[in-house]
Amino acid sequence: MTTLEVRGLTKTFHKIHAVDDVSFTLTAGRTVALVGESGSGKSTIARMIAQLVRPTSGEIALTGPDGEPVPRRRYRDNVQMIFQDPFASLNPFHTVEHHLARPLKLHGRPRTEVPHLLERVSLTADFAHRRPHELSGGQRQRVAIARALAPGAKVIIADEPVSMLDVSIRLGVLKLLARLQREENLAVLYITHDLATARHFSDEVLVMYRGRIVERGPSDDVLVRPQDPYTRRLAAAAPNPESRFSLGGQP
Repeated sequence: MTTLEVRGLTKTFHKIHAVDDVSFTLTAGRTVALVGESGSGKSTIARMIAQLVRPTSGEIALTGPDGEPVPRRRYRDNVQMIFQDPFASLNPFHTVEHHLARPLKLHGRPRTEVPHLLERVSLTADFAHRRPHELSGGQRQRVAIARALAPGAKVIIADEPVSMLDVSIRLGVLKLLARLQREENLAVLYITHDLATARHFSDEVLVMYRGRIVERGPSDDVLVRPQDPYTRRLAAAAPNPESRFSLGGQP
């Protein structure tokens, strides 16, 4: 099975350690959630794995189903990223078909797969002729997910994939990612500050604070019974829809 291993990953910007000696493993069929406040280093890790930012030190190793290292030229066939903002990640001048056909062509796959990709993300074939401004935020993010699948990726880096969407459609996009993970046997890194979705949609949780991982483990163990003081503060700060508040004795 496909495995991506991060070993001692470090990124320094002007002597500031944005990411400091981070290690973890992504394996096929499992979702790892990377949680923490803004500025903790989560997105920097995503960009290093996606080869958009070069690490200061450390190693990112991708192994194929045969147990052999994946050649550098094939890395982006296997590792793709879903960006936070579906409004900025799609070119407004091109159709949905162009956004999907281009990565298919670049990675040696036939253009005829466009309708199948749309079907995989629960969009109909007629969406191929639309442009991004004709789509809702949720539909745009589904196109972005289809684009990530186009090269045949086995590792998906989802960087806050629903934070820019209306609350009413976030769950549908997360359920789509979970279904694709099961059906395609994907390894997924789910980056979020939402502890509730991290617990529900991930197998393992990594908690980041100031560039370092301060706690890790099965999602229920970490988020229900946190050990690190920072994780406890995060859990205490998370909104609880079951709680009751009163003002002046009134509910």
